[in-house]
Amino acid sequence: MNTPVAGPGTQAEQILRGVGGAGNIESLTHCATRLRFQLHDGAKVDAAALDALDGVMATVPQSGDRLQIVIGGAVARVYSEIMNLPSMSGGGTARPESDADVKAAMRAKSRGRYAWVDNFFEYLSDSFRPLMGVLLGSSLIIAIASVLDALGVVDFRAADKSATWVFVDAMWRSVLYFLPIMVAYNASKKLKVDPWVGAAVMAAVMTPNFTGMLNPKSGIPGITCTTNGTLGTQECVAHVFGLPMQLNDYGGQVFVPLLMVALLALVYKGLQRIFPETVHLVFVPFFSMLIMIPITAFLIGPLGVWAGNGLGEGLSWLNGNAPIVFAIMIPLIYPFLVPLGLHWPLNALMLVNINTLGYDFIQGPMGAWNFACFGATAGVLLLSLRHREKEMRQTATGALAAGLLGGISEPSLYGIHLRFKRIYPRMLVGCLVGGVIVGVMGGVDTKAFAFTSLLTIPVFSPMATYSIAITASFFVSMALVYFSDFRTPEDRAQANAERDAAEEASRGEAEAADDRELVAVGAAASAAGSVAGPGSVSGAPAPAAGASTSSSASAAGKGIELAAPVAGRVVGLDEVGDPVFASRALGEGVGIEPADGRVVAPVDGELIIVAATGHAFGIRTADGIEVLIHIGIDTVQMKGEGFDVRAEAGRQVSVGDLLVEVDLDAVRAAEHPTVTLMTVTNTADLASVEPHTGQTVTAGAPVVTVRR
Repeated sequence: MNTPVAGPGTQAEQILRGVGGAGNIESLTHCATRLRFQLHDGAKVDAAALDALDGVMATVPQSGDRLQIVIGGAVARVYSEIMNLPSMSGGGTARPESDADVKAAMRAKSRGRYAWVDNFFEYLSDSFRPLMGVLLGSSLIIAIASVLDALGVVDFRAADKSATWVFVDAMWRSVLYFLPIMVAYNASKKLKVDPWVGAAVMAAVMTPNFTGMLNPKSGIPGITCTTNGTLGTQECVAHVFGLPMQLNDYGGQVFVPLLMVALLALVYKGLQRIFPETVHLVFVPFFSMLIMIPITAFLIGPLGVWAGNGLGEGLSWLNGNAPIVFAIMIPLIYPFLVPLGLHWPLNALMLVNINTLGYDFIQGPMGAWNFACFGATAGVLLLSLRHREKEMRQTATGALAAGLLGGISEPSLYGIHLRFKRIYPRMLVGCLVGGVIVGVMGGVDTKAFAFTSLLTIPVFSPMATYSIAITASFFVSMALVYFSDFRTPEDRAQANAERDAAEEASRGEAEAADDRELVAVGAAASAAGSVAGPGSVSGAPAPAAGASTSSSASAAGKGIELAAPVAGRVVGLDEVGDPVFASRALGEGVGIEPADGRVVAPVDGELIIVAATGHAFGIRTADGIEVLIHIGIDTVQMKGEGFDVRAEAGRQVSVGDLLVEVDLDAVRAAEHPTVTLMTVTNTADLASVEPHTGQTVTAGAPVVTVRR
């Protein structure tokens, strides 16, 4: 039975409820866009309720009771908030399990028939994913240097660079060279081994002492170096303890730490079982290093280098012998690898290629996939603007920015593409077009590991080929999504109906707010009139509101004329299209279809009301007549845009004094009626209020006669 998410609490608390509570969490980590849960019982997850939460793009259940919740750019904040909850005081690990919990977890883990496959790729992914930020940072440093190189500011690839540019090299090479140590640290954490032990083992074969043996002129006894006549490379062997040890520069190697940590986990946990817990801190790391450093140097290191080189050479062969097939294959398989987190092995091969060949040929065609993905997102954004889909517009805008500027595709995939089945086929066409262009034009290489974004275009060569390919991928996907829609016709009709209903409800709320504001203006005017001095008629008998004639009219005395506040055609309140004014709740009066935007005072008196938005004014005459001028219908929603107020409350005005200048085109553009209304808010206290409609007048012409 699922744990309900609904209920009070922060986003973090709601997510915690949705995954079954803190007691159901074995561990929690995060990447650039996703929260990654290892749960005791995946059946306790309420995926539907989690998907409904604000800020959650998608939930992705996986085998082995793993769960991913896609958050987007705010993932670090959400992770921190979850970890800081009192129930998560265990630091991301749940409280000790009961016997029932252990049995439930074992049953759950046995459910996945191919869980080992998931575990393998999860191991690869979690070893690289935490490094996304520094990898992105180093790729942008390379991109900046490449731009300066292209502009002729510096020769980025020269052998005799100045100390300044040697230092710049160090800034990005720090990540790539020491990547094996970072991968070893993450892989050790994944396999629940002391990560510093894993890092120390890998660092041992990267120290100056070890790499110094690669120099045949070092003078160290026991080292022999030969030259490979086929490849032209130098191979060195050191005799250590009487055994031959192949020497390699392990900077940038990623397969070596992955293989090493897998064996380290067995050794480390075996030693924990051998030694008493009281001496684990001393002897487990000591013997782990004593065993694993020689094994890594003699066996795992060379094996990892051979494996990486072999895979790289295999893909290089395909790229050299069937470049079009290779260039098409890469962008077409990536859309299926990334959502499953299976793309990291290919990313590892890119690093191997750079380390062994000096360049990589995978990232170029891969860029076609990324930009096809971003193009599809752009198509969705254009459609959301066209169909006024606010939520989708916000999602697509954020996803497109993350993609074009950071080269990160997850917000697009999880926030949009995987939710609508029509997007993938259209996106794949963009991938195909970009791949064909790369293949036909001879391929694209890069000498740096770079996230494929707008900022890293200069690191690819030939840059023109790459630019043409990613541009074609982007616009083909965007056009296909835009012109054929990401929704089916039925879904589009339903979405439009829901949008219209939501807008109507919103409009109704705005109109109600406007009505309340109008009534408040009228009430304020009346309240001000009730405390007026001479001429106040608050105690007079009250005929029916809105009456334009009265039996007492003959005794009412001479009529008072109210002037038109704006030039235009005069209409009755029944014709203005607003139920509040038509009901005469704000008194009798007229509407004027304005000929221009100059609105002036219709009477002499005190300006007692000036709406902050500039769309409404209240004036009280010396003999107690209270007049409301309201420009347009629902124009309160414009929040003052297009209204240039020229008067302030409390001042005395005369007929013809300018109150406000209105940009009528702006009112029309906001889809509001421009009719200007003038009513006598204390009509009920007067003998009669007589509108004169059906005429075209200039500002200042009489349009209403009021009789006391």
